[in-house]
Amino acid sequence: MAKRLVIVESPAKARTLEGFLGSRYAVKASVGHVRDLPKSRLGVDVEKDFVPKYTVPKEKKKVVDDLKKAAEKAVEVYLATDPDREGEAISWHLVQAMGLDQASKAIRRVVFHEITKEAVTQAFSKPRQIDMSLVNAQQARRIIDRLVGYQLSPLLWKKVRGRLSAGRVQSVAVRLVVEREREILAFVPQEYWTIEAEVATKGSKVQGPGPEKGSKAKGQGSRKNGANDVASFRATLVSRWGQKEKLEIADEAQAHALVGDLKKASYAVDSVRQKSSQRQPSPPFITSTLQQEAYRRLGFSAKRTMAVAQQLYEGLPLGSEGTVGLITYMRTDSTNVAASALEETRNFIKEKYGESYVPSSPRRFGKKSPGAQEAHEAIRPTSVKREPERVKGSLTSDQNRLYALIWRRMVASQMASASMETTTVDVRASGAPSGVDYLLRASCTSVIFQGFLAVYAMDREDEEKDCQPLPALKKGEGLDLLGLFPDQHFTQPPPRYSEATLVKTLEEKGIGRPSTYAPILSTIQDREYVQQVEKRLQPTELGFLVNDLLVEHFPDVVDVGFTAQMEGELDRIAQGKREWVPLLREFYGPFAITLEKANREMQTVKPPEEVTDEVCDLCGKPMVIKHGRFGRFLACSGYPECRRTRSIMVKTGVACPRCGGDLVEKRSKQGRRFYGCSRYPVCDFALPQRPVAQICSACGGLMVAAGARQARCTSCGSREVMGDGGAGKQEVREKVTAAT
Repeated sequence: MAKRLVIVESPAKARTLEGFLGSRYAVKASVGHVRDLPKSRLGVDVEKDFVPKYTVPKEKKKVVDDLKKAAEKAVEVYLATDPDREGEAISWHLVQAMGLDQASKAIRRVVFHEITKEAVTQAFSKPRQIDMSLVNAQQARRIIDRLVGYQLSPLLWKKVRGRLSAGRVQSVAVRLVVEREREILAFVPQEYWTIEAEVATKGSKVQGPGPEKGSKAKGQGSRKNGANDVASFRATLVSRWGQKEKLEIADEAQAHALVGDLKKASYAVDSVRQKSSQRQPSPPFITSTLQQEAYRRLGFSAKRTMAVAQQLYEGLPLGSEGTVGLITYMRTDSTNVAASALEETRNFIKEKYGESYVPSSPRRFGKKSPGAQEAHEAIRPTSVKREPERVKGSLTSDQNRLYALIWRRMVASQMASASMETTTVDVRASGAPSGVDYLLRASCTSVIFQGFLAVYAMDREDEEKDCQPLPALKKGEGLDLLGLFPDQHFTQPPPRYSEATLVKTLEEKGIGRPSTYAPILSTIQDREYVQQVEKRLQPTELGFLVNDLLVEHFPDVVDVGFTAQMEGELDRIAQGKREWVPLLREFYGPFAITLEKANREMQTVKPPEEVTDEVCDLCGKPMVIKHGRFGRFLACSGYPECRRTRSIMVKTGVACPRCGGDLVEKRSKQGRRFYGCSRYPVCDFALPQRPVAQICSACGGLMVAAGARQARCTSCGSREVMGDGGAGKQEVREKVTAAT
């Protein structure tokens, strides 16, 4: 009996669908794209309306042949690729690559945003045709990116050096990082001072100085002096009494003069105010906010976040429940949530936390961005009944941590607001020798009702918001001065971007789309335009150089506004409101003229060589860092007279267990990272995991990293929490050399 063929992208997704669809369906995976523009040439006919010349890569020919044979035997073909533009384009490419005749063969497109039996069954009951507007939007993006990348990159090879690349979106991201770095370099710190006064209720017997600054949340609390409990708190100098302008304290001399005046003043409570407020939960995750929070809370890169989210989406075995997708589709810019999911979440909250934690009506959130597709859903658990603790045993550490984050965010988004109460005390300092009275202020915010904070603290500080309340005070009550604490500060430059804040900026400026954020971040670091320094993105010298050349000669291509406008035009194509070929004409005409001009006028520049402390063992000249086909290496500065080269390796700070040499980070010819002895080939010890400077407490063997906080023994296999004695710390980044 002929079956119905279902084609998806990944084998994991195929296995999950097989469990839902039964024996009448055969599910096969295309393993990603099966057709694309050729790697070796432009592949776009710019003279004939930008006709793309798609090819099936050599490694995909067998996959296409197998799918074609399966399709010939099937009565129907269902294309169940991902529910976005790229997924739509993959479905169209499958039809073209397999040579399917849509007139003679029933070809259906099915779309679902979660891989659960209910969602899949519903999708197969309502198949549709391939949406060519979505396909054309993806084609337009791919062709524009190819026109830019395959014509700008050779220009950089000729004018700067080989292995460089430029891209329509990646170059804008580099520009943002470079411009932020220049803001930091140009920043001039300004000195300023603050003064805090520690005061206590009048008549308390006080012995000795007050507590150290910051010993309590916001400086408030109680301290003991002998047999007396003194309710003390810190108040900050705000202004001269009666003046609205904040008192600016510019230098130490001014601060000390004010301290001298305040020492001899009398203190009294001028007012006590209490203000109630509510904090609202954030929407469930979209792609950009998931990447930001996973970086901030879990330390995941955008690439790692999306890889783990893909696993959660495609499905994992959950014991007797079988294989099931745990989250909805993770490439989305919509905060919309299905009505059934809202109802299930509200019922769960009521049962678990009580009636008071459920708002009167479901929370619905507006679009995150103008181009957000409301047919899509936010990233949420496919069922909130699968609590993180319940599925923890079936998931890896990374899967569990990310799933718990998504689960908590979704549940919190449908919970009641948190009720807060802020107490503010104004203190008047009067009778100072200068004749000037001063206003000092203290405040404390407490959580009265947790609401959604019971599940998801929006900020790291939320756990500390419920600070120790200020003492019971009343207007006119006298206060004793316990101490004055002047403190010097300097204004700070804008912070460097982290992966999270760069994604946030790209989203806010309309650059890129959910599927592009992670590849952008990976590309600009792989090309060595940007490097991570203490988890912050910093441009390299090469990044500065390439960015400046592109800004000078291609101002439109790397312009933030132009790039965002292009995204808007691609959205219009996807919505069927614009044709794609005219957009390509409008873009390429001016771009071709600019490209021709840059070929004539761009000066050839040489990237600055990074001189090292290493010395050539043949001629004694300094070694410099150069870039080659396989990345960075050390070369003699006496080239071409001396052609000595060495590889660059990174010490781990751990000794080789076989010979006592240094274990160093290495790269295979395929680019994979591994760790081996620096004395190779004398000693060939190697291992794939990063060694840590912690000795196994059970057998004394070598330990390797096994997650963020665990180490595993290579001898006996026991696991331990990483200790402090060097274990778990980042390996020492020290250059060592080995003759090649």
